[in-house]
Parts: sequence; C-alpha cells; structure tokens
Amino acid sequence: MNLITLKLSSDTEPMEKPSETEEPSSTPLPDHQNWIAAQDLLREKLIREDSFTWKIPEDRSDSEEGLLRYIGGVDISFSKDDPSMACGTLVVLDLRTLQVVYEDFSLVNIRVPYVPGFLAFREAPILLEILEKMKKSGSSFYPQLLMVDGNGILHPRGKCFCFGLACHLGVEANLPTVGIGKNLHHVDGLNQSRVRELLEAGENSCKDFINLVGCSGHIWGAAMRSTQGSIKPIFISIGHRISLQTALRLVQMTCKYRVPEPIRQADIRSRDYIRKLKMNARMKFLIGETYLSWKQMLQKYCKT
Repeated sequence: MNLITLKLSSDTEPMEKPSETEEPSSTPLPDHQNWIAAQDLLREKLIREDSFTWKIPEDRSDSEEGLLRYIGGVDISFSKDDPSMACGTLVVLDLRTLQVVYEDFSLVNIRVPYVPGFLAFREAPILLEILEKMKKSGSSFYPQLLMVDGNGILHPRGKCFCFGLACHLGVEANLPTVGIGKNLHHVDGLNQSRVRELLEAGENSCKDFINLVGCSGHIWGAAMRSTQGSIKPIFISIGHRISLQTALRLVQMTCKYRVPEPIRQADIRSRDYIRKLKMNARMKFLIGETYLSWKQMLQKYCKT
C-alpha cells in the first residue's frame, strides 16, 4: 500500500462549492436545533479506532475461523420524476468471492427536507430500518462491517470530529462503518482540485493514497486511486469502530472498479428498483388508459 500525505495550507484557494456540499450557516435555524443536539450526543459515542472481534484475512480466499467474511453496502437512490420517492438498499457480499449473498430494499416517500450537514436525518432511518429487519430475521449473513455511500468524519459540520452518515449509521447500528464519498467536502481547508493535481503529478503516479490533512493538522480521511491510472479518486473516512488504516485496506480489498463492490452493488440495485417502480407505474397508467378507452367504446356501442 503506497501512501503520501497532503497538508493543505490556510491560503489554499478553494473551489466554488456545489450546493449539496455547502456548510450550513453558523447560526442554525431553530427547527434544526434538535438535530444538532442529537448529532452531538451520538458523536460522544463515536469510536475512531479498530473495535471488532474478527480478523482481516491476508488473502480473500482464506477460510480460517474468526475472519471477516460478510461486508454490507448501503445506498439510496431517488426518482428523477419525484424526488421525494427514494429506494434504500442493503446488500451483503461474501468477502471471499465478492458475490452478493443477501439483498433487501425499501421504497419510501421522504418527507424530511435535505439540509446541508444533516443528511443522516433524511437517509439514516430508511437504512437503519432495513438493517434492523435483517437482524430480527436472524440471517446468518448479517454484515460484520458496513460500507456507506456517504461520508464519515469527513463532514462539513463543525471543526473537528465531524459526524456524517457513515458515523450516524455506525453508532446507531453499533457496526464498524466506512464512509465512501465520490466528491470531496470542503472541510478545514481541503480542496478537491488540489488533491487531483497531486494524484496526477508524475512523482505520485504509483501512489495509491493521499492522506487528507486539513489546516488544523487533523487527518480527515484519504483520497484513494482505486483503479490503476484513475484520475478520479474516491474519498474514504472512518465511520465508527474502525481506524483509517484498516478502512483503506478493506476498501482496497473490495475494489474491482472505482467504487468498492458493496457500494457499487447497492447503487446498481437501488437504481434498478427505482427504474422498475417507474416502469410499473407507467404500465398501470397504460392499462388504465386502455381500460377507459375500451369502456368508452363499449358504452358508445351499447347506445347505438
């Protein structure tokens, strides 16, 4: 595992922030005070080091007792036609084969608005419900580790020990979690364009990871070149009960493409469920229209 460290100075020119990564105002709206309090209470329970009983296999084919075997991935997709319609998906992969051994989903209407810095309060309840359902079923495939399509401590709210979706899910479900981001939040002076410049630099062409060290000196996570020659890194941060070093190792073990396989499979399935929902709705509409047309024709015929 090749690793370099990036330290960003306070005078680094930041990129213009996309709307979904903007930091919330320093004076939060009164309606969000409960979210802030709840997030702060959960953050007190956050464990930022390895805290699990399983061992990581030296090779994925290892079958020794006590090894990590089942890794979950969660993702939520939204309907383009109706942004309030969402599909939360959980998949579990066998680490030895990277094949899906369990999947479940939940189609919901989300009434909670998106507020920058508080994504977990919109998405976590959906995913926690799916996890709880699996746990109560007594499935032998219940994940020992969860990879989350979202950030862990690499999160725009606060100055240190921030608390993204991966942290929220980890603490609430009491699972080791890893946050996987496709875009870099602007936190503590971190800048996505500068990270990409360094990854593309000739001297770093063989480097796999860049530690993301903010102006404060705090390590927020790492940018990972997950496939050879990739210029689009993914951004990894700890969620709960895992160290960054272990998180990086496991992400590397599960990457066949740019995004780790548990996340990729959850994303594929959640999009597919949304697509099928749209197709079913369209089919019902067409059947309804056909029925109405035939009914009108029949009524007209009967009158004549």
